Amino acid sequence: MKTVLVSVSALALGAAAAHAGGVERSTQSVGILFEKGTYVEFSLGSVSPHVSGTQATPIYAPPPAPAGTIAVPAGSSTGNMTDSYVTYSLGFKTALSKNVDVALVLDEPIGADVTYPSGTGYAYAGSTGKISSKAVTAMLRYKLPSNVSLYGGIRGETASGSVSIPLLSNYTMSTNDSTEFGYLVGVAYEKPEIALRVALTYNSEIKHTFDVSENGGPSLPFSTTVPQSVNLEFQTGVAPKTLVFGSVRWREWKAFDITPVGYNMATGGSLVSYDNNTITYTLGIGRKFNEHWSGAVQLGYEKSNGGFAGNLGPTDGYTSVGAGVTYTQDKVKVTMGVSYVMIGDAQTENPSLPGTALSNFTNNHATAFGIKVGYNF
Repeated sequence: MKTVLVSVSALALGAAAAHAGGVERSTQSVGILFEKGTYVEFSLGSVSPHVSGTQATPIYAPPPAPAGTIAVPAGSSTGNMTDSYVTYSLGFKTALSKNVDVALVLDEPIGADVTYPSGTGYAYAGSTGKISSKAVTAMLRYKLPSNVSLYGGIRGETASGSVSIPLLSNYTMSTNDSTEFGYLVGVAYEKPEIALRVALTYNSEIKHTFDVSENGGPSLPFSTTVPQSVNLEFQTGVAPKTLVFGSVRWREWKAFDITPVGYNMATGGSLVSYDNNTITYTLGIGRKFNEHWSGAVQLGYEKSNGGFAGNLGPTDGYTSVGAGVTYTQDKVKVTMGVSYVMIGDAQTENPSLPGTALSNFTNNHATAFGIKVGYNF
């Protein structure tokens, strides 16, 4: 049963890497805390998204141009506005005593890689956006009687971003690296004889304040909150060598807002914001085939909320399917997984005609490949 669990984590890597909700690239799983003894793992994911649409309405030129003057006509294709990217995580766990475990995880909690192709005739052609991050999370778990354990930790997170929008008089913005801290707390219950484990985790928000350059010059600082989340992770044996697993993850994306001062003065709005929080569901089944091989399949779902999506993130919910296999030899476990994500259709808002759709993004998808290598000392 133990080797099946590794497939679970690899599938989670693939699905999370292609996550369509917000700018999330890590599910902040605490699964490493439950590995036996001393353990180290390295995960790598490669994600190839395809997100494109068609401009549905024209953009009108602002005054002093005559009313009704069309600056950008409708009908152009956006081209694929998402870049492929690689994400990673590195984890180490050890037992300090019979009842105390500690773990250290390095990962990329949020990210974005947006490039609208130039020369398409689309309103946002040539626009780019990038969010980079890295985080180090230190966790401690204490085992209580009756198979209950409590855990908590501190997360240090560094983030930065940049954007370029030719449509807005060649607007540019970039930030410094901001490092701030948050925390996590949780409780878990286990019943080893049936491979049952349920873990409930709260991750705090982390508020960053950035020094900013807009249009090549210094601007006033602004703040962005990387939102809080609640994770419910579960697994249980349902038959010999067979495991059912899944998770429910809530995240307060309505708290995430990027509003540089100069951009807000020019447009009256936010560069990036979300109207809805998200709940993401995963459910899968794993099977141990023999001493060396195990496998799993997993489904993922995040509902579409409707309304307008941002021009730098025109997606709305998703459905995913994934599969993975694990090979175990002595103390080494190697897992490979693949996920296919069907991204929900979305509309973006026309900046010159508020309340109307600028573009329709439909029939989009992403493919993610993941590999994890784990070693028990």
